[in-house]
Amino acid sequence: MLPTKSNLHLLDLKSGELRPLGDHSKLVAYDNVAFAADGTLWVTSDEGAEFQRLGTVDLATGEFTPKVRDERWGVEAFAVADDGSFVVYQVNEAGAAQLKLLDPRTGAVRTAAFPPGQMTGLAVSPWGEIGLSFAAARSAGDAYSVNPTTLAITRWTRSETGGLDAERNVEPELVEVASFDGTKISGFLYRPIAVRFPGKRPLIIDIHGGPASQARPGFLGRANYLLNELGVALFYPNVRGSTGYGKTFVSLDDGPAKREDAVSDIGAFLDRLARDPALDAERFAVTGGSYGGYMCYASAIRHGARLNAALCVVAISNWVTFLENTESYRRDLRRVEYGDERDAKQRAKLMEISPLTSVAKLDIPLMVVTGGNDPRVPPSEAAQMVSAVRERGGRVWHLLAEDEGHGFAKKTNQDYQFWTSLLFWQQTLLD
Repeated sequence: MLPTKSNLHLLDLKSGELRPLGDHSKLVAYDNVAFAADGTLWVTSDEGAEFQRLGTVDLATGEFTPKVRDERWGVEAFAVADDGSFVVYQVNEAGAAQLKLLDPRTGAVRTAAFPPGQMTGLAVSPWGEIGLSFAAARSAGDAYSVNPTTLAITRWTRSETGGLDAERNVEPELVEVASFDGTKISGFLYRPIAVRFPGKRPLIIDIHGGPASQARPGFLGRANYLLNELGVALFYPNVRGSTGYGKTFVSLDDGPAKREDAVSDIGAFLDRLARDPALDAERFAVTGGSYGGYMCYASAIRHGARLNAALCVVAISNWVTFLENTESYRRDLRRVEYGDERDAKQRAKLMEISPLTSVAKLDIPLMVVTGGNDPRVPPSEAAQMVSAVRERGGRVWHLLAEDEGHGFAKKTNQDYQFWTSLLFWQQTLLD
């Protein structure tokens, strides 16, 4: 997540003088900074905009001038050619990275044709070729180059995938809907290949954590097994509070009074996906981890009538006990996002929206995954949820790894979690 404020300085390497650049009283964030050969200072800044824009800064006045006026999406990274003939930059378009080239002299912009994916390590070689790493459905993080004249793309590596044919993997499609209040939200839908899996397909909605994060297209790894071998469709939503859609959007879920608006967003997605003729609305399920785990619980409770099962990983079950028991080094930061449990009014609202408070409304099968050494979401969050469901006679699986933290990191545990999850989906979604 980008900072909401940062300050530019100019360092004189000979004298060591550090000079402030621009008005530091402004609430402005800068992300990327680079000098061109002619001394022009290129930056990305959100000054006067919802997103980071590519532009230049006057070294005398500190004034920012945007050079690319695409107001809808943010610029994530850029690189300047040694001869100054072009600036290459990547844009986050609803989660998918797009590579664009700007001619600083004319303002003309061209786009290289990459499939939906993510880019890192953007650089320009001394001879002008553009290099980057790119990950997509059929590319597990490989090295690519782009010719700046023809925009021809060359793939230089093919990552090892354990003998699996990555070309079998399916590309995602962008799904956009209007939520209950008119807010535009979107996500990425992966469909199993219809020739191999005809008829309406079951669907798992996988909600990202954060909440200041973003579901983005990329290489799905073992999740491709659900698509390619079991014929399960996957949907990765970006509810309000996600990054990548502007400063206003990322704050739409701040505080306990707005928290459940994000859960309502899942309802809007369910409405849209249920109308899809290739999906089986009688076989929908939800999963998510960390904050996405809270969303998993909350969706299972609020939208349980339209879901078959929920698999919630390192999930928050009670906002008050979570804030009281999470590690102290992150508690104040979380209070800014979620609410302050020390304030009586906010505490009451936090209790009201906590999944544990409404556990009586949870009527679908549940699987809970937790790490015994989790410093962020303590294992007590899982224990109290599992206990409450079982006391009501509900069906809940509980997978506890005593040697794991906030998500499973050891391969043996990851494998065990994956195969156990497949058994859970087999019984609750597929059979």
